[in-house]
Amino acid sequence: MELPDSITTCLSQPVHYAICKLGFEKKDTYDINNILSGNGEVCWQAVSEHVCYLESGQSVDYIKSIRSLGPVCESVNSYFKSLTKEQFVIQYASWFHWTNCTEVCLEVFDVLQSTQATEVALGLMKLTSCLERALGDVYLLKGSDCPFLLRDLLASEQLADVFGQAVMNVLRVFIGSPHGLNLRNVLWHGFASPQEIPAKYCAMLLFLTAGLGQLLQTYLLQTKDVLVHRPYVIFISLEELDAFPGNEILSIAEELVKLSSFVLKIMLPFWIAALTAFKQSRYADSVILLLPQLEAGLRLLFTTTNKCPNRLLTAESSALYTTFDEMLAKHLDNEEVNQLPVVLEEPAMESDFLWDFLNHQEGPRIRDHLSHGEINLETFPREIANQIVGFAITILCRFSDEDVFSLKEHMLIKPLMNCASCYQSRFHPISRLKKQVLECMKSIHLWPELATVPEEQVQKIKGLEENAETNTLILMVSEIISQLQYYMPQNCCSSDDPINSVLTERLLVELSDRRICTLYSPRPVLEAVVVLRKISAQCHQVSQQVIAGAGLRYAQWLNKSLRSRQRHNYGRMLNSIKFLSPVLRLILLLITLELVSVHSVSKKNPFDYQQYLKFLKSVLQYTENLVTYTSPDKNKWDETMELTRKTLIKIKKISDRKLMLMHLPT
Repeated sequence: MELPDSITTCLSQPVHYAICKLGFEKKDTYDINNILSGNGEVCWQAVSEHVCYLESGQSVDYIKSIRSLGPVCESVNSYFKSLTKEQFVIQYASWFHWTNCTEVCLEVFDVLQSTQATEVALGLMKLTSCLERALGDVYLLKGSDCPFLLRDLLASEQLADVFGQAVMNVLRVFIGSPHGLNLRNVLWHGFASPQEIPAKYCAMLLFLTAGLGQLLQTYLLQTKDVLVHRPYVIFISLEELDAFPGNEILSIAEELVKLSSFVLKIMLPFWIAALTAFKQSRYADSVILLLPQLEAGLRLLFTTTNKCPNRLLTAESSALYTTFDEMLAKHLDNEEVNQLPVVLEEPAMESDFLWDFLNHQEGPRIRDHLSHGEINLETFPREIANQIVGFAITILCRFSDEDVFSLKEHMLIKPLMNCASCYQSRFHPISRLKKQVLECMKSIHLWPELATVPEEQVQKIKGLEENAETNTLILMVSEIISQLQYYMPQNCCSSDDPINSVLTERLLVELSDRRICTLYSPRPVLEAVVVLRKISAQCHQVSQQVIAGAGLRYAQWLNKSLRSRQRHNYGRMLNSIKFLSPVLRLILLLITLELVSVHSVSKKNPFDYQQYLKFLKSVLQYTENLVTYTSPDKNKWDETMELTRKTLIKIKKISDRKLMLMHLPT
């Protein structure tokens, strides 16, 4: 991909004019005392007088409003520059408490004292995300289900009731509306370069944030309401996100940034600042800076591969922004195949990684959580930042010229690229199902270690005879395993003990390790996976109930606190465990085999697919009934046996017809 050096902006002409020129057209100096009371409070009426309206009187005239507010913003910026940090803290710190991000607001003040455009842009991105989160908390004082989009939040009646419509209109000139400056979106989506964001707009938004705190304080005193801050998103199981090695590679990363055609030259300061932030252990800052640049680079690649160079720029308010969501989609808005994933599929990791970290509902969804203010920036995990940086470096390498071959072969680069080539989705529903199955199998493998009454004592329980049905069920499982051998690796089944040689965690791990294409899984596949995940979850619950129940009954047996009926029921539980273990392991094996072949099943004719789905739902019904029958308050072990017999008959019939299973790739 050749870098178009002629690109000097990613803002379309009208957007560039609005942000970079419109607010500078009025040259008159504005007196800060017009909008600032003697005790430092914001005079909202004076500020709102600069918002202009169309002839209808209802809709904001954004062009005139930006032009009118330009000198006001300049005055606020100069005022903040005249204050010392101590003066600013004394005057304004308490009015930022409502945001739950006072430190971020104070940090933005520090940034305004410098001349570094990159830091101003970063400060503005952090401020807009914190402000959005805080406004959402205020919204919940009067409503429920806070709007996801800032645009809808600012246009809500709930916020207008608290702050006043005129105040909300002032805010919408700066953020939220695609017709205004829209500072939040042009930065978070990677359209604006550092030098294109005037510092005075950052200063004004900080000023308005303090003013909102003043208004809210008055509102809460009048209504006696209490503002409750929603808890931050907390990332768990960080080890699941570990795809790339550590940050030793940063030593040559800056050189890669300067050489890669993936980086727009106007955005280079953002890349350098992101790597610097990572070195300084400012992990949230590093990721906040990197994500928009990954989007900008992918947008360049997207517009090049799909031959639509006009989409590189911000669209007008009436058109569509080219963002991550569209760039990762299977088709363009004209129904043609999106060529970007095709390019990224060699190797396959880029699309899978981006979907994992940005889009999949069970993934970390880093960009959403960060940009909407849902993450505590002070405790942002290094592990996540390491993965984003690692991914960025691999994509920089992939789109570098051949004359940097020596860099690509560097002893630090090669292991990183190897990790990239081996990457498989971790948060696609199919990947989550694999994880569920293995966790369930680990749970069932604990059963043989359960402390139980010796067999000879169980047989002495009056009325509990040797149950031949248990052996019959185990034999049925063995027969089904024999039918399934065609679909499993060779030499994994012992004729002496088919159950314990096949129904093992090792086999499930081996099958699960086979690469499955998860990108753009067809709807029938996802429908089947939903059912399979429910089946796996029910099996795991049965296992947990058996473990808990067996432990409780054994303790009661030792304490001789079991009544005659309870002793009899305990014996039936122990007999049932003998067949339930192989049956549940068989179901997990079937699920795993389905994962390997489920894409093939989705291509069958509609009748066969519906029959297949009907069968899966019948197995789900069985596992749901098992959860009920094995629960501590039911203990219906005889019913469990009969239910299992009927289900094994269904499984055997399906295996005979080979409707469910397809030939596995070797």
